[in-house]
Amino acid sequence: MDSGTGRAHIVWDWNGTLLHDIDAVIAATNAAFAEIGLPPITLERYRELYCVPVPRFYERLMGRLPTDEEWAGMDEVFHRHYFARVEQVGLADGAAELLAARREAGLTQSLCSLAPHDHLVPLVRRHGIEEHFVRVDGNLGGGSGSSTGKARQMAAHVAALDGFDPRRTVVVGDAVDDAVAAAAVGARAVLYTGGSHSRSSLRAAGVPVVDSLAEAVEVAEHVIGEH
Repeated sequence: MDSGTGRAHIVWDWNGTLLHDIDAVIAATNAAFAEIGLPPITLERYRELYCVPVPRFYERLMGRLPTDEEWAGMDEVFHRHYFARVEQVGLADGAAELLAARREAGLTQSLCSLAPHDHLVPLVRRHGIEEHFVRVDGNLGGGSGSSTGKARQMAAHVAALDGFDPRRTVVVGDAVDDAVAAAAVGARAVLYTGGSHSRSSLRAAGVPVVDSLAEAVEVAEHVIGEH
């Protein structure tokens, strides 16, 4: 893997970062809430409260952890509603153009997501962006609901990258666990406000926070240039 002298290799997150799916997430979440009698949640409230492991998010709303039976039901309903909507979800503003421009410039990028691999790859292909990545990895099972799930996924992802250099790598994602995963492999991180977390919660990660993917790329190159 050679991203060019002094230039960043970017590891992109998918849900909430390249894929602008937050509206589908809120709709599916509210469908799951309805199953157990919780009132609907707004986008702002969701971003304020969302955390991993996901059952803790429900604990913040319910005042207690869901039972195993409740959690299994909510998880099933959420994914059923989410997958019904995700085919109509588009990429974040400017994402396709950014990916194409970096590839045309000879820079490298990859995709690491906790989305199920067999759902992720067809979606990436449908959006016509698979060719821009040197590697695409989704979740092959386990770990998606835990606070360490993304870190484990990231470790496996970078282990498979040829010539991985953490000093030249920046993870761009929409959640605190993306920053945690980056740190676990010695990489840097930039967090984007277009997904599941509020700006204030992202700032708590201690890494740069941006409002667009174009800005994320600019900041990624800047932090690598400083290294």
